[in-house]
Amino acid sequence: MNALPIFVRLQGRHGLVVGGGAAAAAKLRLLLSAGAEVAVVAPRICGEIADLVRGGGVDLVARGFVGGDVAGRAIVFAATGIDAVDERVAESARAAGVSVNVVDRPDASSFTMPAIVDRDPIVIAISTGGTAPILAREIRARLECFIPAGLGALARFAGSFRGAVRAVIPEPVARRRFWERFFDGPIAADVLAGAEAGAAERMLALVNRPVPPESRTGSVALVGAGPGDPDLLTMRALRVLRQADVVIHDNLTGPGILDHARRDAERIFVGKPKSPNRASQDRINRLMVDHARRGRRVVRLKGGDPLLFARGGEELAYLRDAGVAVTVVPGVTAALAEPSEAEPAPLAVAV
Repeated sequence: MNALPIFVRLQGRHGLVVGGGAAAAAKLRLLLSAGAEVAVVAPRICGEIADLVRGGGVDLVARGFVGGDVAGRAIVFAATGIDAVDERVAESARAAGVSVNVVDRPDASSFTMPAIVDRDPIVIAISTGGTAPILAREIRARLECFIPAGLGALARFAGSFRGAVRAVIPEPVARRRFWERFFDGPIAADVLAGAEAGAAERMLALVNRPVPPESRTGSVALVGAGPGDPDLLTMRALRVLRQADVVIHDNLTGPGILDHARRDAERIFVGKPKSPNRASQDRINRLMVDHARRGRRVVRLKGGDPLLFARGGEELAYLRDAGVAVTVVPGVTAALAEPSEAEPAPLAVAV
């Protein structure tokens, strides 16, 4: 990751767009949608910018750019399309400590603009670091097909109940599991379908219902991580990994696999093979049981398939003997994955 993805609040803050053409209009629309107070500096403007100026909320400065225009700005866009002018805008902004984006010039920018999927308040940003913006737009187009239009309404609905849920379920793990059940359940489906009135009544009843005892019960999933390629994780393995509170792993599962776990999940490394610091199997067994008995969801990541050459059978028996709920999530074995990646041998034909 060569840049930190963040979302900047611009409500009531001052932005600047330098330029009067279509590219400037696109940046102006974005700033206005984010609630910024925007000034446009350009000797001439296109019809769309003129319409936005007439609509109010935009301060038009009908002249060329001067260095002092960046003073007091939270964010600046250089969109004249004239390299010398855009570079001067960027230099002035950097000198003033202001974040600046030069359209189609990531080399001259302090930040780049992503392709955006907007389901307010859900916003998804796709960035290629300025290297392939067309590709980012293609990814956005594909996501638009899969993300429901009502997702923003669902987020607002859930947000309206956050305080009530926190009051009734103060324990963080139990509260997170409540929300997992909610988003995967019929009430959320009704909100997505536009039936919010009935959903609100059912949500009130759900919030005031005692937390089921099983929501406080931990579990262990023995998950096959495959040969180490994240693309070869099964859908079930991804789902279980994203729900985990604790991930116990070794060197057979690389960072690409672990990146699919929640960022706040505890990661426990149990050592390298033949290393004196490697955790013993007894310690690994105790770790799984201890965390599960504390009500946590534990994922034991194992290379390949968890029950094939990975002592998964021993762990499964130990957990069952300890009375811990355990599931097995099979993975792709290296024995199957490696041949599938190999180049096919040429076909020999006898003549």
